[in-house]
Amino acid sequence: MAKVQIYTTVFCPYCERAKALLGRKGVAFEEVDAPNGSQARKDAIARSGGRTTVPQIFINGEAIGGSDDLVALERAGKLDALLAA
Repeated sequence: MAKVQIYTTVFCPYCERAKALLGRKGVAFEEVDAPNGSQARKDAIARSGGRTTVPQIFINGEAIGGSDDLVALERAGKLDALLAA
């Protein structure tokens, strides 16, 4: 199973959406609290190539984007292959 990390903040509906999708798929993930201005947020921005929004999702160290990107991968039938790697 792939290593999944998701940088989130509290009260973020997009973060909840992404976590719910991963949960429905039975995917274990590491959640990193990344409030604005925190070192975790700075790390997420650096790792994602400058994206400043949350969630930021990484599968096996590769930035895949946010919640909309995760859902798009699922709808395109590509998410399972990434998670199986």
